[in-house]
Amino acid sequence: MGIVFHEDHYKDYCRQISEHDLSSIKDTLGIELQDESAIVPLFGEEYLVSGKGITDKSGNRPGYLICVVLAKYLLLCPQAPSVNEEWSTLTDLNSQFTNVNVFKSDAERPIIQSFTGKVNALIEAAGKLGCKPSKMDTIYDVSMEINALPKIKILLLFNDGDEEFPASTSILYQRHAGEYLDPESLIMIGMTFTKLLKTLAE
Repeated sequence: MGIVFHEDHYKDYCRQISEHDLSSIKDTLGIELQDESAIVPLFGEEYLVSGKGITDKSGNRPGYLICVVLAKYLLLCPQAPSVNEEWSTLTDLNSQFTNVNVFKSDAERPIIQSFTGKVNALIEAAGKLGCKPSKMDTIYDVSMEINALPKIKILLLFNDGDEEFPASTSILYQRHAGEYLDPESLIMIGMTFTKLLKTLAE
């Protein structure tokens, strides 16, 4: 995706967050507050987000993808979000979504490349991350879901390859995810998810 960390962007996100009343959005987003910071869990790890900065619990600033996702989760908080748990592709969430190839190349395809012929390794890595078997009845070799953010859950579907068909995978979002984040941020969630799976499988 060619993402480069720009310090000016980071400072601007912090400035915008400083102008927000975090207490007014905490219930909508399902987050807690600690002093002037929002405590936002992303794939099970808690981060402190405020106008002063974005850090993990050890005080370290996370990478650019995570910073953007956490900032946007606060800044784009909807006023009256609906609850629609239907699983959808990013294209279904937003008809104007144009980065399908980026999502496939940077989020979905690396899962195929890393886990073809390694279904058990994928299940183990997903379990370590906190994924649970999906309650939905599917024909996939792997069907697991996880809360990426408090109000945004994702579903991983994976079929291993065989002599007739190549391996395939899909990362789906509940339809209401599009009310909380823009498509670019949802792509970043998918990319972060894939990176974590690969790291946990090493």
